[in-house]
Amino acid sequence: MPRFSVIVPAYKVQAYLSACLDSVLGQSYPDLELIAVDDCSPDACGEIIDEYAARDARVRAVHLATNQGLGRARNAGMAEASGDYLVFLDGDDTLTPGALHAIADRIKESGEPDVLMYDYARTYWDGREERNHLAAQLTEQGPAPFRLEDRPEMLRVLMVAWNKAYRREFVEEHGFAFPPGYYEDTPWTFPVLMTAGSIATLDRVCVHYRQRRQGSILGSTSPQHFDLFKQYDRVFAYVEQHPELARWRPELFRVMVDHCATVFTNRGRLPRGSHGEFLRRARAHYRRYRVPGIRMRRRNILVRFGLHRTFRALQLTSAVHRRTLKAVVKLARAVRSGTLRLHYRIQLRLPVRADRAVFTAGAGRGHGGDPGALEEAFRTHAPQVRTAWIARPEHQHTVPPGPRRLRPGTAAYWTALARSKYLVTDDMLDRRLRKRREQIVIQTRQGTPLKHMGLDLREHPAAAHGTDFAELLRGVDQWDLVLSGNRHSTLTWERVFPGRYTTLEYGAPRNDVFQRATSADVTRLRGLLGIPQGAVAILYAPTFRDHLRTQHPPLDLERIARRLGPGFVILARPHPTRGGPLGTGNRVIDVGGHPSVASLCLASDALLTDYSSLMFDYAGLDRPIVVHTGDWQAYRAARGTYFDLRAFPPGAVARTEDELIDIFATGHWRGSRSAQLRAAFRERFCPYDDGRAAERVVRHVVRGEHGLPPVVPLVERNPVPSACARSPLATVPQPSGSFPVTEMR
Repeated sequence: MPRFSVIVPAYKVQAYLSACLDSVLGQSYPDLELIAVDDCSPDACGEIIDEYAARDARVRAVHLATNQGLGRARNAGMAEASGDYLVFLDGDDTLTPGALHAIADRIKESGEPDVLMYDYARTYWDGREERNHLAAQLTEQGPAPFRLEDRPEMLRVLMVAWNKAYRREFVEEHGFAFPPGYYEDTPWTFPVLMTAGSIATLDRVCVHYRQRRQGSILGSTSPQHFDLFKQYDRVFAYVEQHPELARWRPELFRVMVDHCATVFTNRGRLPRGSHGEFLRRARAHYRRYRVPGIRMRRRNILVRFGLHRTFRALQLTSAVHRRTLKAVVKLARAVRSGTLRLHYRIQLRLPVRADRAVFTAGAGRGHGGDPGALEEAFRTHAPQVRTAWIARPEHQHTVPPGPRRLRPGTAAYWTALARSKYLVTDDMLDRRLRKRREQIVIQTRQGTPLKHMGLDLREHPAAAHGTDFAELLRGVDQWDLVLSGNRHSTLTWERVFPGRYTTLEYGAPRNDVFQRATSADVTRLRGLLGIPQGAVAILYAPTFRDHLRTQHPPLDLERIARRLGPGFVILARPHPTRGGPLGTGNRVIDVGGHPSVASLCLASDALLTDYSSLMFDYAGLDRPIVVHTGDWQAYRAARGTYFDLRAFPPGAVARTEDELIDIFATGHWRGSRSAQLRAAFRERFCPYDDGRAAERVVRHVVRGEHGLPPVVPLVERNPVPSACARSPLATVPQPSGSFPVTEMR
């Protein structure tokens, strides 16, 4: 008897079915049977199912003689199921990597509940991914399992069958089945949740819900959308048959009315000329199942009174109002923009102020990076210079006390750009900026380059993303000084960003904190992140794949955490600009929203990355680094790299996930060979990171000093050690064999 019976109905989804079936059969939890139901599909779905059944004994093919619809196709699959739990998956959707393992673990933790609810994310045809906006309802805090009356908000989570796992004996005991017609999930979901004696939640995206550009049932125009009324008739009939469930009538009534309003107002669902009839039917259901005293949303008044013509008139009035408001807003913006341009021209005629400096990082993402370290150094070593920080509204909270806060596009912003002597950034400044002769633009860049940058991207269109290279060079022409952390960076920047600037090879200011931090700081940061005492914290920071439309996680972090055991936790940080969540769990901590990557480095015991430039910064901490190069050839072909990372790595190298697990499990991640590789890497890329890089910049640029503080040699530096440098939990025996010596070059 398998643990899971995964039921996949298929009808006209031949383009997506293989991905769906692969996502199930490729799960790290193999104890499953896959029941694929061909609902007499006129395309190749049946043939695809048969091909998978011939290749994998876990696949059972079911062919229906006539088209039955989604609900009855699921019933046919349930009739063949023998697993402990039923999992439904539509033929155009997919399970996320490690989903079944996470579901199995949560079922065991919560005592074999009747129903386990998990999260999903919408994936769009253009590559966008959007997590369920009600994800907060699936929190695992509080008692588990629970009954519906303990958390009634569960009825408001998307009423579908495929975001839950059901105990098969519970389903069979109560005779639950799917009805025919559209919206078949409605009379399944509500009775199941109301009847369940135990429910648990899993706060993890387990399903990718495909949003097709065309062809989805609910996005098509059809009179079958009137099936909605029959489905709610079935829901309320179930409540009538089970008087103990009468307390749920108010909530069901509220959901029904809102559902009717959603179908009515959703363009393209109802055939032309049928809207009046739909509202009349909705009004009849409102009166039939009405519960007095229920407060309704404003838009649901149309369902109560069935005012089709009135609603259309209100729609027209609203449309006119919106267009008028849009025109007024557009005019106001034009006036404001013209006023600001005039303000900027006036400011450009006023003297530059030598006691002003303005900073920004990551196009207004917030205080941090090299500009953040330099801003602090300005206040410390050149207190006569008043500093200001440019940040977008959502990042204003990251700016510490001291610098003035500026919002892009405001009058104060343009005043600062026009009159500040020092302009410091790690990105491109506003393209409308007119740099003045008295101003000094300091470009810090964003770390040591491994991947191709600047003009080198002309050979890599996937990575260039439509970059305007002429505009890029106009920005370079404004630079006066460029900071560099090592000779490799100096030679690269001067070639790929050609200009008249001067390079200051003084080190990376943002890494000064690694030399100044104390063990007390490390302990405090680990406590704030919730890292268990004594555990080894691995900071996982992958880079962005320019050649991939959808950024699938390169590694199954939850599987890695399970294999390594309780002595390890993983701090998962996706790429800061375009990465998504990398997983959550007891031993996988999502730190994607943490404002300071330096704090994450200090709190961790080792870095796990692929091709992120963070490895060059982390090497300055002299802590272990492990590199995963599973797609090195594809990445190097798409993006280009300046050297072969596998030939000159900062530590152990793994090509596969199993090799990676073996590196940590056997202790090779912090072995002597790893230390030797890291020492050579530090010597090449961290020659000046001694904690005084920002001070050297300020003394030279602002104070005009030439006798700068000497660089502390590598052997004399003492970066703060990690909290678990010698934890006995850091090595766990694994049966998979010893670490491949060829990888420890």
